[in-house]
Amino acid sequence: MASCEGGGVVTKCAVVSTVRGPIQVERLRLQPPRAREVLVRMQAAGVCHSDWHLVTGSTKHPLPAALGHEGAGIVESVGEGVTSVKVGDAIALSWAPYCGSCFHCIRGSHFLCSTYDGPIWEGRMMDNTTRLSRNDGTPVCQFCALGCFSEFIVVPEQSCVVLPKTVPAAIRALIGCAVTTGVGAAINTAGVTPGSTVAVIGGGGVGLSVVMGAVLSGAAKVIMIDREPSKEAIARSVGATHFVQFTSHNTSDDNDELVQQVKQLTDGGEGVDFAFEAVGSPTLQHLCVSIARKGGVAVLVGLAAMGTSFPLSGATLTRHHKVVRGCYYGGVTPARDFVRVAELFLCGKLQLQKLVTRTYTLDEINQAYEDMLAGKLARGVILFDEPPNKSKL
Repeated sequence: MASCEGGGVVTKCAVVSTVRGPIQVERLRLQPPRAREVLVRMQAAGVCHSDWHLVTGSTKHPLPAALGHEGAGIVESVGEGVTSVKVGDAIALSWAPYCGSCFHCIRGSHFLCSTYDGPIWEGRMMDNTTRLSRNDGTPVCQFCALGCFSEFIVVPEQSCVVLPKTVPAAIRALIGCAVTTGVGAAINTAGVTPGSTVAVIGGGGVGLSVVMGAVLSGAAKVIMIDREPSKEAIARSVGATHFVQFTSHNTSDDNDELVQQVKQLTDGGEGVDFAFEAVGSPTLQHLCVSIARKGGVAVLVGLAAMGTSFPLSGATLTRHHKVVRGCYYGGVTPARDFVRVAELFLCGKLQLQKLVTRTYTLDEINQAYEDMLAGKLARGVILFDEPPNKSKL
């Protein structure tokens, strides 16, 4: 860890500077943690589509920005007033810190906290300032006040959740986003019931975690829907009972055929009790609503590009008594639910290690995103402490 003039450290970090520009690995200056902030030595960071939305401009965000919002590491030092973590703790990072006292928090919806919403989506700390900068003094924002694709980061104390060191770093990282979002979607948002029929669109880290959450809830039939036939094996390994492949998500004709394929797998051809979309495609969101049975529930989990929409018939919803729900961060309270998920992993009830398809070094981050966009990964993980594994762990 190299120190820089005026305190702080120099860290290697993945940065996007312009919309549709390259992801570049740069050396940045990182200031020391201030009050209620934590310096983290990163161990692992997940490769997620949400970061790619900054590259494409689908998510509007100040640039330049340090990417990465799904991460795990070790606490190196703490700022004044930090009480929930200490030096040496192994942590998972939450991209949705919460105050505990705003309108949403006091109603139990910590994932919707309005106090920190502004700074987080501006890529700033809770005091509305930044900790990363280039040598010329240009401030660099941190996506979700994190920026996990960095050797070291300073984050809000509220983003840190201590987990057992027996949970591998790559798994702790995934608990920070994909796993908690997916498992929470099934258990918290949808309330999947024992004996029910479930369909999940999208076999990435989030979709596969929805499958595991549905199985944990006692679903009798779980149908995975994905464009990549290679996803069938991993989907079945985490509990899917059926697999349906689609070839496109651009035409309604393809969707009509898919709807019939899925319905044929359900009792009476009626459709599924619970349908989940875990991609963020408006066409697939429409498919999700279509495959839910009358009286069924459709849950939109994937983060769609800002400004997108899909046709939704109010008459059909009313006459078919369907429920369409958004799902943000699995409806979780990170300080509680990260720990619960970790315990389920340690006791063997969540096979989270199966999600990690391949690991990479930080310098291989563009290859990691190329693989993700090609549909080759359930989840790719950037490792900082260990040599990467070019295939499944």
